[in-house]
Amino acid sequence: MTSPIWHTRRTLLRTLAFGAGASVLGACATAPGAGDGTWTPVEYRLGPADQIRITVFNEPGLTGPFVVGAQGTIAYPLVGDVRAAGLTVPEFADSLREALQQYIRAPNVSVEVTNYRPFFILGEVTRPGSYPYVVDLTVMNAVATAGGFTYRANRGRVFIRHANTGEERPYDLTATTPVMPGDTVRIGERIF
Repeated sequence: MTSPIWHTRRTLLRTLAFGAGASVLGACATAPGAGDGTWTPVEYRLGPADQIRITVFNEPGLTGPFVVGAQGTIAYPLVGDVRAAGLTVPEFADSLREALQQYIRAPNVSVEVTNYRPFFILGEVTRPGSYPYVVDLTVMNAVATAGGFTYRANRGRVFIRHANTGEERPYDLTATTPVMPGDTVRIGERIF
């Protein structure tokens, strides 16, 4: 038979372990669900102002840093403008590989994002504005970057407009609510 203290400690450890597991699951790369305040996994899609590094093995003249322009393309040697906006990194690498096959036999292309486009935060934060995106950014991190909440801030709800959509959607503001590159985050005013 176990003592009541041991039973309480075991229950506490199970609770902490479950909470830690839920936090890890919540930190996965995610994006909004169907407007119901939930999040589902998503692949990152390139957009204007993303900085990428393209490596074409054994081709130093085709390897280097590039920026996705305002039209969603990059100016690339030999092939000219290559569409990048709206594509995942693997889709873009495949597209570039296909374009290069006209000039190079079996090109081996590698693409990585070196600097994501900024996110924007406005509303009831101390310093609204544009800030550099960092991997696994959450709304709470974004608010901290912008100097924290004002005293009028609604700390239970956030409004996010994703870069690839034209509408703003409300979401529950939790410690794991993610922000994607190019998102506009708005912290509303609470109702007194």
